[in-house]
Amino acid sequence: MKGYLGPYRGQRYHLPNFRRGRPVSGKEEIFNHSHSSLRSVIERTFSVLKKKWAILRDMPSYSFERQTMIVVATMTIHNFIRKHVGRNDADFMEYEDINWAYENTIDSKNVHS
Repeated sequence: MKGYLGPYRGQRYHLPNFRRGRPVSGKEEIFNHSHSSLRSVIERTFSVLKKKWAILRDMPSYSFERQTMIVVATMTIHNFIRKHVGRNDADFMEYEDINWAYENTIDSKNVHS
């Protein structure tokens, strides 16, 4: 299905707002927290991919379909390399360390609340 499933308006959305304050509650906040977390993962992934693949940083004026194929191709090559060469990718590990610290902060707050 085409479209965009956006967050609920009028509810907390950004991860820093969840870090400070009360625990996540209610279906709309739970959805917004999950949506924001997923968005964060996607943004980190694109940051790493842009660092590795110059064509993603400076995308020529190709058609949308061609740009989509380039993104899929670079992700496929990246996943192939990680699967067959190893998962010790310095760029991803740098971003995963940031994510690990955040997730442990959220988990410890939820346990203590």
